[in-house]
Amino acid sequence: MYGARIDNLHLPTSKAKRAELMLAYGRDGYHLLDQVYGPTAPDWLRHLPAVDALRRIWIQQFHRDVDTATGRSEVRRREAAPDGDGLPPGHLRIISPYDLDARYSIKRDTGWGGYKVHFTETCNEPAPPADHDPAAGTRPTRGEVPNLITNVATTTATVPDVAMTAPIHQHLADKNLTPAEHLVDSGYPSADIIVAAARLHGITLVSPMLPDHSAQARAGTGYDQASFTIDFDAQQATCPQGMPSCSWSPARQRDTDAIVVSWSTTTCRACPAKALCTKGSRRHLSIRPREQHQALADARTRQTTDEWKTTYAARAGVEGTMRQTTHAPSPPPRSTSSAWTPTGPDGPSTEHDQAASPASTSLWQPDRN
Repeated sequence: MYGARIDNLHLPTSKAKRAELMLAYGRDGYHLLDQVYGPTAPDWLRHLPAVDALRRIWIQQFHRDVDTATGRSEVRRREAAPDGDGLPPGHLRIISPYDLDARYSIKRDTGWGGYKVHFTETCNEPAPPADHDPAAGTRPTRGEVPNLITNVATTTATVPDVAMTAPIHQHLADKNLTPAEHLVDSGYPSADIIVAAARLHGITLVSPMLPDHSAQARAGTGYDQASFTIDFDAQQATCPQGMPSCSWSPARQRDTDAIVVSWSTTTCRACPAKALCTKGSRRHLSIRPREQHQALADARTRQTTDEWKTTYAARAGVEGTMRQTTHAPSPPPRSTSSAWTPTGPDGPSTEHDQAASPASTSLWQPDRN
């Protein structure tokens, strides 16, 4: 029974019998681990990768209670808390006994198991030839010359995109390939990253910034953050009714620097527009420090312009590259959806794929234009 892959076994059709078989597997697995870690077992046995995989998977999938007085144990399936014994967080949860590094993740409406790959690709408007005569005809356009993949980074599927922006910029800088503008998906930027990219690498990050999530902004009525005037030099804000704030307090929120600006209860209670501003006794406003606040405000303003939309449209090319490398029936191999799969029992081949994928994609896409 244990010689075949589990997905090749014919499980009982009855739900009760499947549950009974699952618990039998659980008890058998714990019995095997007890023998391997027992005092009479050779020391090298417990250091086998397969044994470690079994131990980790069994702890994840099953809970065992042991009566120290009698030595009897009860094994049950591990379920999510609070009703169950609790499951490990997603970034630690093993999803396959054949690849212990693969993880399950969801981005928007897409879920997958495996890894996540980040491509950086050139998207410049082609420059005209040195002998180009504007009166003689049109200049080359996008699609007439190849785009080049300048960086590939692979992570486990649960690593958020925003965590990779700074490492990608550093990788590009190490190769002297930093762009003047970097067009990225909305998951990659933050106010801090916009500031750091410009300061450290001279990169202008071009991305649709997430909107203000305050109740007023979500409702589309009332006074959202953009309705207030912020004076960082005076450390004071003015509300749309012209009333100044009464406090300016630096703080830490979600591990980032912030400033909490407040108005007095007396001012807010007497305000004729209070219903547009807050349901509480007074208004509090959380803003970022000056550099981050200004960077976020400028980015949100720029992304409403036609010029910004035209610039950002060039990013569509890398989506085609991503699809070719993750949905292809032919080279590059070993990729499905956004997940990179292992090459065999020795583990994932992400480093090999990082090196091979750009070359194989460039060789493989002559008809992409």
